[in-house]
Amino acid sequence: MKNIVTLLCLIFTFCLNAQVDGVGINTQDPKSTLDINGNLSLKVVGYNGGPSNSATPIDDGIYLNLTPTSGNIEFILPDATTVPGRIYIARNISDTENAQIYSFGGQFFSGDSRVATAAPVIMTPDAAGDGGDITKTLIFVSDGSNWTYGQLGF
Repeated sequence: MKNIVTLLCLIFTFCLNAQVDGVGINTQDPKSTLDINGNLSLKVVGYNGGPSNSATPIDDGIYLNLTPTSGNIEFILPDATTVPGRIYIARNISDTENAQIYSFGGQFFSGDSRVATAAPVIMTPDAAGDGGDITKTLIFVSDGSNWTYGQLGF
């Protein structure tokens, strides 16, 4: 029992210092609350689209491979108020079908606009296979009230 108490005290002390000084991964001198000196991996999850008025809920992952098929093109993000700061990177991996993105709560705002976008946000396919469409991969960020979205710079 004494060993467990000692271990818990050490963990508590580490966590307390981490909250004050920041946490460094592969660095002894973190410059931010979380400072990673190395690679970062994100959880990748695949989702199949749902039929009209029965969108597939997105509730896991950070990088999302969305697979819309004929008649099953709808996906729905969580209520933005319940997941402040949540980030999703979504890619429509279909070459022929649009992916339609809805939300259980909160409006959509394009990153370059103060005017809400009417749902759904449409993510187009790359029918030509040239990777040139800017809505094939989008990032969605909850501000605690709404979803801001935009294209990635690649």
